[in-house]
Amino acid sequence: METNLTPDTHKPFVPAETVIPEFTPIPMVMGVVLGIVFGASSLYLALKVGMTVSASIPVAVLSITLFKGLSRLFQVRDATILENNIVQTTGSAGESIAFGVAVTMPALLILGYDMELGRIMLVAVLGGLLGVLMMIPLRYALIVKAHHQLVYPEGTACAEVLMVGEKGGTSAKTVFGGFFFGLFYKIANVGMKLWTDIPEKALGFFKGASVSAEVSPELLGVGYIIGPRIACIMVAGGILSSWVLIPMIKLFGDGLMVPLFPSKKLLISQMSLHEIWRNYVLYIGAGAVAAGGIISLCQSLPTIARSALAGLGSLKAAGIQTKGVKRTEADIPMPFVLLGCALLVLAIWLAPSLKMNILGAILIVLFGFLFVTVSSRLTGEIGSSSNPISGMTVATLLLTSLIFLVLGWVGPGYRVTALSVAAIVCVAASNGGTTSQDLKTGFLVGATPRAQQFGLLIGAFTSALVIGYTLKTLNDASTVYSAKGLPAVTVPDFESLTQREGVKGPGAEADRNLYRVLQLPEPPAEGPLSALAPGKYLVDEAGKLRYLVDPGINGSLKHRDDGSPVQKYEAPKARLMSLIIDGILTRKLPWGLVLLGVAIAVVLELCQVASLPFAVGVYLPLSASTPIFFGGMVRWLVDKAMSGRLKPQELESSPGVLFSSGLIAGGAIAGIGLAILSIQEGWGRALDMSGRFPGLIEKNLPAVLAFAGMAVVLFLVGTLLSIPKKEAQAHLKAGG
Repeated sequence: METNLTPDTHKPFVPAETVIPEFTPIPMVMGVVLGIVFGASSLYLALKVGMTVSASIPVAVLSITLFKGLSRLFQVRDATILENNIVQTTGSAGESIAFGVAVTMPALLILGYDMELGRIMLVAVLGGLLGVLMMIPLRYALIVKAHHQLVYPEGTACAEVLMVGEKGGTSAKTVFGGFFFGLFYKIANVGMKLWTDIPEKALGFFKGASVSAEVSPELLGVGYIIGPRIACIMVAGGILSSWVLIPMIKLFGDGLMVPLFPSKKLLISQMSLHEIWRNYVLYIGAGAVAAGGIISLCQSLPTIARSALAGLGSLKAAGIQTKGVKRTEADIPMPFVLLGCALLVLAIWLAPSLKMNILGAILIVLFGFLFVTVSSRLTGEIGSSSNPISGMTVATLLLTSLIFLVLGWVGPGYRVTALSVAAIVCVAASNGGTTSQDLKTGFLVGATPRAQQFGLLIGAFTSALVIGYTLKTLNDASTVYSAKGLPAVTVPDFESLTQREGVKGPGAEADRNLYRVLQLPEPPAEGPLSALAPGKYLVDEAGKLRYLVDPGINGSLKHRDDGSPVQKYEAPKARLMSLIIDGILTRKLPWGLVLLGVAIAVVLELCQVASLPFAVGVYLPLSASTPIFFGGMVRWLVDKAMSGRLKPQELESSPGVLFSSGLIAGGAIAGIGLAILSIQEGWGRALDMSGRFPGLIEKNLPAVLAFAGMAVVLFLVGTLLSIPKKEAQAHLKAGG
């Protein structure tokens, strides 16, 4: 592959003069399906640990192998390299949209609002399409003109995979193997409950400290893909949280006889370790994450300035297109791009569920174009995995909230407006980075930019629709309807509550009544409801509170009233967004704890350690970062074993990475499927085998052994399958 050529002399794999099948129906359908699958798995992952991994390479590998299998089975022609590129282009949009949605939309639940399906889908669709359209005018400046300066690591690696596949290499067996391994492991673990999913042990000699790990295939796969350095930094943040901050709060707070702010009811001596984390460490972690995101954004200020100027210049250059442009230079015409952007902004402004005003729409245009440009350029410099999208979202939300504060717009409705601005900008910036990465792959293999751009628009639209349903399903499956501890108060004017809802999920058969819905984004300062926390409540016909509706995402109740456990999703980045909005517009944030987190991030940066992954480790329970750490250690061992046998660019598409991608997708799809089953009465319980083997679920050792076995399999795949066939045969002969 020619990487040191100027834009004028660059020779793509498929020359511009060559016309072969590219934008055809079957690749589009396959790209849409794979985009939906990887988008759903990315959403699941982002809700658990606040991060995703690029889906382009596994989608490209799957496309190559599936088309080869179909050509042999039905005796039809194989797909061209450009058709396989359309599949990965269309399929990659789902992952970027999933991240943007998971980072922002669950914050509605924390702010006391219901997470309406229409609102989620609208944000995903509008942000996803806006990100693609805003990137199109930048293609020449970032992809063609800056070909030598901007490498786009994942995009270049994906082009290598496509070119190797065209020459007869690359197999999807590894991805499929990882997918089914992760799928069946998750079903046995979470569905059949043959072993506990989070083994945990309190350290008796160290009061307040504990060790825990969520033994899931998706987190092991994430650790392998992000590598040992980032994995170690993340677990270091978790260790600070679980072995320093929580024990310190326990040590100094156990003797207090009054609740310590922000707790209003419980004494520290009455709190479990999780409650201490939720009441105190969570705010410290939020401050660290916000500071880490802003610092990473500030470090990119020169890039931001260059990108903004280049973006404005590209708008002018993009309009100068002649009829005689080459196939490899043909974009969607600029008038259609501008018209599409204008229609999307108009839809954003007029959509009732977004509670948008003209200022919010203007901010979306300004921040959207700025951060799509920045995201596209940073993806070219450091790759999509290191792109600080969350920092851009934090900056958007901070500035929007401060503008609203200055204008006096601090009511509950303006929180939805501020969050909608940040959500659409976040989805647009995330998808803009993915779009630029895909266009780089297309530039290298000789694709038609216009075909890729249409593929991205279709992939973004279809994935956005399904992601909304996935998010709603996961939340509903883990929502707890609790009647315990509710105050005996009468809701004023309860007759005005027109919306009605019944109890859903396991145990719903015991109560078939419909109740009035009380949505409480902000409790009144006085009156019978002043002591309630923001949230959703069900009220009976006498005006009495019957149920607290604790959401599955960011909810606090991990058990139903009958004692059965419920899997909750922390959605760490979304909680951060809600804290920023509440902290600025209501000025009720515990700033002392938040500033401790800011100081931690500053100290790390002064020590030349990336503060953002460390802050995420502080922000998450230790159980989430521990399996990521072990995945990183497996990657370190594999890299040591394969040193000298694989080139650096081959590591991004090595068998270990492909198997890990399969683990992530398989584990996440199993988790989503089990969530859907749990909504149906009795279906989830039918899989439960814990009653037959009680000794397994009650002890930590079976879970540790199962997880260790999965790590060993990943190591063997990463080493044995990475050895070239001739070398492997020589090893076998020497051993035999």
